[in-house]
Amino acid sequence: MMRIALCNEVIAALPFERQCDFSAAVGYDGLEVAPFTVSEQPHLLPAAERAAMRRAAADAGVAITGLHYLMRAPAGLSITTADAGLRGRSIEVMRRLCELAHDVGAGVLIHGSPDQRRLDPGAEADGLKRAADAFAAVADTAAAAGVVYCIEPLSKRQTNCINTVEEAAAIVEAVGNPALRTMIDCSSSAVTEARSIPDLIRHWIPTGLIGHVHFNDPNRRGPGEGDLEFAPIVTALREVGWRDVVGIEPFVYEPDGPACAARAIGYVRALLEAIP
Repeated sequence: MMRIALCNEVIAALPFERQCDFSAAVGYDGLEVAPFTVSEQPHLLPAAERAAMRRAAADAGVAITGLHYLMRAPAGLSITTADAGLRGRSIEVMRRLCELAHDVGAGVLIHGSPDQRRLDPGAEADGLKRAADAFAAVADTAAAAGVVYCIEPLSKRQTNCINTVEEAAAIVEAVGNPALRTMIDCSSSAVTEARSIPDLIRHWIPTGLIGHVHFNDPNRRGPGEGDLEFAPIVTALREVGWRDVVGIEPFVYEPDGPACAARAIGYVRALLEAIP
């Protein structure tokens, strides 16, 4: 059975313990944590606070399944900059976040962070190479920590760096470390990919290069709140035997975060029950 996690910024106004309790109460299996919601320096989070996060999730009966939106904090990071010092600091944050993921019990990190990977006009090829080098640099750390680090393809309206699964997969295959993979984000894929999302799933998941899936609509709301049909997506995931985590990641919360989160899990649970 696939597990369903809530991207925690949806309910970030709540204390972390309440986030865990709420997620469990409405039917999630876990939380996918955006590090900026817990600290302005999340890569330096003290051991006691890491242990407290893991304990809060366990007490609520949910897991911390992953980390995402990795580079928003600390401020000013970039994996594509020509500034070697800044790029080195950014890679060090990536490595330390792998250790944070291990310490809180998360199995996967999802590297979206569109602003921190933008390519400078006229220097796109150099910037893309620097991004690929950054992912290669963090792969060994991810492997040592026992986690999977995923490059998230994002739509062109968010970033000009790595927009398709094929582009991300090319980096993953060049690095050749199973701790580095890519993933499928439904919102971005629906507006960027030539293939439908079910076809993407059927094509890419059997390759072993996919480490995660996000459910969200191209209108930036939760699954079921727009025109994207999720029943064929769930069917495709069933067909390829996906038994890992799916993260629910809306960006528009109406009427508020908790209501949006509760509606999304109700919709997805109903689909999972209806589709054998």
